Amino acid sequence: MNLRLQPVQVATGSDDTESQLVFADRYLVAVLVHLSDEHEAEAGMWFLEVGFGPVNDPDPPKFADLDEARDWIRRKLAAFPAQGVAGDAP
Repeated sequence: MNLRLQPVQVATGSDDTESQLVFADRYLVAVLVHLSDEHEAEAGMWFLEVGFGPVNDPDPPKFADLDEARDWIRRKLAAFPAQGVAGDAP
């Protein structure tokens, strides 16, 4: 499965504007937000702002870096291969 990140600016109402759209093949599966200094100890971490399909999580995690976030997303998607993110749909 090919994960592609696309940098974007998200209007979050805070200083957390640096974000990444995460695509699995052609599907948008997540939006990650880089936490700003206003988060003190968690500043610099990445937060799952929203996940779609199998990446949706009622307790959104925080990640030390984008590699950790990508690994977590891959594991979530691999657990539900029938969800239509294998890249074989139009």
